[in-house]
Amino acid sequence: MQALPKSRLLRFVEQAYHLARRAVARYSSKFSKRRYTLHQHIVLLCLKVRKNTTYRTLLDELIEMPRIRSAISLEELPSPSTLCKAFNRLNMAVWRVLLNLSVAPLPTNGIVGIDASGFDRSHASKHYTKRTKLTIQQLKVTLLVDTRSNAILDVHVTTTRKHDSKIAPSLIKRNTREVDILLGDKGYDDQKVRALARSTGVRPLIKHREFSSLQKAWNTRLDADLYGQRSQNETVNSRLKRKYGAFVRSRHWWKQFREIAVGCLIHNIDKELST
Repeated sequence: MQALPKSRLLRFVEQAYHLARRAVARYSSKFSKRRYTLHQHIVLLCLKVRKNTTYRTLLDELIEMPRIRSAISLEELPSPSTLCKAFNRLNMAVWRVLLNLSVAPLPTNGIVGIDASGFDRSHASKHYTKRTKLTIQQLKVTLLVDTRSNAILDVHVTTTRKHDSKIAPSLIKRNTREVDILLGDKGYDDQKVRALARSTGVRPLIKHREFSSLQKAWNTRLDADLYGQRSQNETVNSRLKRKYGAFVRSRHWWKQFREIAVGCLIHNIDKELST
């Protein structure tokens, strides 16, 4: 009998499981109950964000997914509270390692755009918030996106109104090996940002705020074709919101940060599967 072809979801689970096995140990400590592995927890948490659902709904659907369970050697389903506690334990550093690993299989060219977007910290509808005159505080999410493959190289999340030029330095320092040319809009127009980029071997292609004729001339001389690739950031931001939701489900800020990082990881895995 001919074997059934693998669905995209199954291939996603296999790739996420492969990355998890490279990123973390099998168990969190020698005192672990060893009922479930960290690798299984990571895959299930990725599935939750990818399907934009709750722990309980995900586990209910997994009852009817024997091939998915088999791919990660999951003989018994955990409880929703078990997955919630696992998400609490898996800190941001783990998700950053996974994000870095997910970039490796994708074709990159070193031309990287930087841009920020807002994610709601609640799932209240826009119509409801407008009708009741409520204001939803947003997360400010800044992405480094490779313009060739649309891979997300790094992410910075904040709950404050921190200026773009204050966020860029940490992203530049963490990714000097991956970035040759940095594309940014006028929000990143700061001499300290430009100087830092050049000192690390990165060419800053950032628009100037136009307060004088000289700055207008500098903008006119920018390589339009190269700078135009910065629009890939907007494409990636839009894709994240359309596919995985424009809001985060977690209630605590530190879990919201991790949820955004998981979404970036999922985006990269999906990009690999589509190439």
